[in-house]
Amino acid sequence: MSKIGVIGAGKWGSALAYAFGINNEVYISSRTARDMKNFVSLEEILECEYLVITVPAQEVSSWLKNNFVFKNQKILVASKGIEASSGKFLNEIYSKYIPDSNLCFLSGPSFASEVILSLPTALVINSKNEDLSEKFATLFPDFIKAYTSTDVVGAEVAGAYKNVIAIAAGICEGLGLGKNAAAALISRGLVEMQRFGLAYGAKAETFTGLGGAGDLFLTASSNMSRNFRVGLGIAKGKNQAEILKDLGEVAEGIGTTYALSRISKEKDLYLPIAKEVYEMLEGKSPQESLKDLLSQ
Repeated sequence: MSKIGVIGAGKWGSALAYAFGINNEVYISSRTARDMKNFVSLEEILECEYLVITVPAQEVSSWLKNNFVFKNQKILVASKGIEASSGKFLNEIYSKYIPDSNLCFLSGPSFASEVILSLPTALVINSKNEDLSEKFATLFPDFIKAYTSTDVVGAEVAGAYKNVIAIAAGICEGLGLGKNAAAALISRGLVEMQRFGLAYGAKAETFTGLGGAGDLFLTASSNMSRNFRVGLGIAKGKNQAEILKDLGEVAEGIGTTYALSRISKEKDLYLPIAKEVYEMLEGKSPQESLKDLLSQ
C-alpha cells in the first residue's frame, strides 16, 4: 500500500480519494475543514509520498505560491484548464515549483459521480517521466483502466479546450438546434482544439484518444457536465454571475475561454468556436453567434 494525499475535497477530489483508497492508505485535505474520513491538515498531506492535486486551474498559481512546500513528492495533477490571467498551461505553472520528473497529469473521460460508484472508467496518465506514470497507474483500482502517455502538452490542451467546446454544446442544446448541429459542433470543436494543440507541439494522436475525443464527447454531450450547464444557462439569456450562482461549482471552461481569447490574439490563431463562446460570455446573443459561425 502506498500513502497518498489528495488535495481538494470537492466532488472530483472526493471521488479520486475513494478510488485510490480501495488499495492504498489515502488522506484528504482542502482549504476549508471537512467532516469526512481521513481528513487532515495541509501540513500532514504534504508529508505523503504521493499527492493528487485537484486545485482549480485559476487558483493553482496562488495556491502553490502560498501553500506548497516541495519535499520530493510524486504528484498527479487532476485538474484541467489554462490560466486566464497569463495564458499559461498548468504544466508551466507547476514546473516552477516541482521538477518535471515528479509531475504527472491526469486526462480522460471521467465524471466524478460515476467514479464514486465504481463504474468502469479509462484514464490517461501523462508525464515526461514514464516510470512515474506507470507507478501511478498501478495505484488505481481495478475498475479504472489507466493508460500512460508522454504527451503532456497534448493532454493539457485537450483537457482544457474540451470544456470550452462543452459550453458551446450546452448552448446548442439550450437553443434546441438539434442533434445534427450538436454533432457538427463537437466534431469541428475536436478539429479546432487539435489545431491549437499542434501549434504548441502536441501529438495529433492525443486528440483522437481518451484524453481528446473521449473526454470531449463525454463533456459536450451531458448535463452532468458543469461546463455543458454553463452553456444551457447562456442559451436562457443568463449572465455569468447568475450561471455560476445556479451552478454552485467551479466551471473550468469559463477561465479557459478567456485564456484562449488572450492566446489567440497574441499568436493570431484561428479559434472560431472559442471566440464565439468568449463573445457570448461577454454578452453577445447566442443567435448572433450562431449566425456568425455559420457564415465562416
